[in-house]
Amino acid sequence: MNTDHKLKTDVLAELAWEPSVSADHIGVTAKDGVVTLTGHVDTFWQKHAAEKAAGRVQGVKALAEEIEIRLPLHFKRADDEIAAAALSRLSWESSIPKDAVKVKVEKGYVTLTGQVDWYYQMDSVAIMIRSLSGVTGISNQLSIKVRPNTATISDDITHALHRSWFFDENNIKVSAEGGKVRLTGTVDSWSDLRKAASTAWAAPGTTSVENDLRVN
Repeated sequence: MNTDHKLKTDVLAELAWEPSVSADHIGVTAKDGVVTLTGHVDTFWQKHAAEKAAGRVQGVKALAEEIEIRLPLHFKRADDEIAAAALSRLSWESSIPKDAVKVKVEKGYVTLTGQVDWYYQMDSVAIMIRSLSGVTGISNQLSIKVRPNTATISDDITHALHRSWFFDENNIKVSAEGGKVRLTGTVDSWSDLRKAASTAWAAPGTTSVENDLRVN
């Protein structure tokens, strides 16, 4: 079977397998390991879930995501309702510092600004907002507070990567300037590429991650 055709078939099967995705209106093309998702879904949450599902498939080297969101009438919300719901949800989350996140909504598109202490907090905020009714997209402009001691970041990340069975110590190089981290080298899959970035973000003091890893 042609490699591109098999990859397309596998991605379609994974989308159909994922219970949080209604894949009836999602199209897939594949060329040399690059998968493009097209079509439309009902919610922003499904769009994100479709991207994650496609990224899990072996052989995916890169993703181009062109899925459109077509909100049904019962999912549509006014911008002020979305903003109020976002602030309410954030207020119940004990891991997010109070008043650390500012929310702006325009035509369902949510922009998040402010500062938090850790990447997991920045990611958690996006996850919470992503599932709200009426949201059509998110611009996560939250930043991580700068820490004074960042001298050992690259070594800390390298050791963390080497502790994981996902990564070969000879294939990934980590460099850092202050809190700005850069990953170079190769990994076996798109999901491994994302895992490496998450590991880098977990290091105390990391403020940004430039992920230049390539999928073999």
